[in-house]
Amino acid sequence: MNILSGNDGANITYPVSIKAVMFLGGKIPLLLNERDEWELPGGKLDVDESPEVCVAREVKEELSADVKVVEILDSWTYTIYKGVHVFIVTYLVEGLSGAENSMTVSCEHKQLKMFYPDEISSLNMPQGYKNSIFKAISTREDP
Repeated sequence: MNILSGNDGANITYPVSIKAVMFLGGKIPLLLNERDEWELPGGKLDVDESPEVCVAREVKEELSADVKVVEILDSWTYTIYKGVHVFIVTYLVEGLSGAENSMTVSCEHKQLKMFYPDEISSLNMPQGYKNSIFKAISTREDP
């Protein structure tokens, strides 16, 4: 948990979730959660764990894929529903050799699906995830 100050000056405790944007064969793996929203693979930061270690661990747990962290993309606060918030940090990662062929979905999600970048805008997913994906796409296209 992380303690942040709210607009009224009160301290608010937020969980921190570290998420991965990755491209495999030109597609982006996304997971369908219990709210029927598509989300990036990743999860909660453990105490004394670096965000880079967390994102690699979470991708391994959720997709059975090994990754290399490339760079941080974005951070934002997501309100899951009234009174429940999470601080999200997204990283661009690269799947290591064989990642595309070894991916499976964990029991934490309903479905794993690969999407082309031009499909992202129309998906039921938080805008912050979309922004992170678009930022990753623009990063990849820079010379």
